[in-house]
Amino acid sequence: MRLRTDDDIYRARLVYLGPPGYTLPIQLPYAQYGVFVLVVLLFVLIRFMVTGHVDFFPAYEIALAIVATSLIFRYVDPDRPARMVVRTALTDWRHTREPSSEQRDARLIATRIRIRPELTGDLA
Repeated sequence: MRLRTDDDIYRARLVYLGPPGYTLPIQLPYAQYGVFVLVVLLFVLIRFMVTGHVDFFPAYEIALAIVATSLIFRYVDPDRPARMVVRTALTDWRHTREPSSEQRDARLIATRIRIRPELTGDLA
């Protein structure tokens, strides 16, 4: 008996090719379009918070979003979805910083040692 592998599922990509009759010059999975839109909106929001205005055509935000989306999807595969890549990057960014100053560990010193007589067998 032969078992079929599930490689066909991993090879199949949900790709938007463009409107009927007009194929786009690039082939991107549907997930990249959604992440791209979210990242553009995030960069526009960040720029609005910093400068207080929004451009009619946010060219810098679009350029940064293209780079960020390509970096995110460099690590995406069928076993690791985009939201896990972003979550892992944010977790690593927040929690792997070394302390700015050297911290010494507490020293544990026994100043007095008491041994109970029932442990040593001296019950007298």
